[in-house]
Amino acid sequence: MSRIALVNPAATQGEAGQVLEQIHGAFGVIPNMFRAVANSPAALSSMWGSFGALGGGTLGARLGEQIAVAIADRNDCEYCLAAHTALGRKAGASAQEMAAAQAGESSDPKTAAALKFALAVVENRAHIRDADVAGLRAAGFSDGEIVEIMAHVALNLFTNYVNVAFQVPVDFPGVKLRVK
Repeated sequence: MSRIALVNPAATQGEAGQVLEQIHGAFGVIPNMFRAVANSPAALSSMWGSFGALGGGTLGARLGEQIAVAIADRNDCEYCLAAHTALGRKAGASAQEMAAAQAGESSDPKTAAALKFALAVVENRAHIRDADVAGLRAAGFSDGEIVEIMAHVALNLFTNYVNVAFQVPVDFPGVKLRVK
């Protein structure tokens, strides 16, 4: 059971109501995470705007979802792991690719470098080394793409923390966290 109310979209007006309508249009439903965040119209607009901006970024949906599952697993966020595994499959990643990403791994060197970097940022609370950034450049990422990876990390920390702290009920097909 959620620690905060899940907003009833039918009873929501104003800015939050408009954003929830956009979310419904994108998903066909309004996932519980957005219903929880809708308690704050500003937080909801920020989160949804970030998803939209990064969805139109240069990294592509597939890599964004792979980063998301790696971070979700590291933060024990069952909600985000389930949601982003489903979204990653929709973006063209195989079940095996998503399972590997959950472990922070990929057979593609460029994806592997991005996952390694994202997890280093999370694990070290952004106190990364020069070698971490150099590894991304060696894999072919531009400075703009490196900043975009960081934006994905930040957005996923926000969503992980919302879902874990508030115990938002998972409304996507479940995916097991890895045993650490």
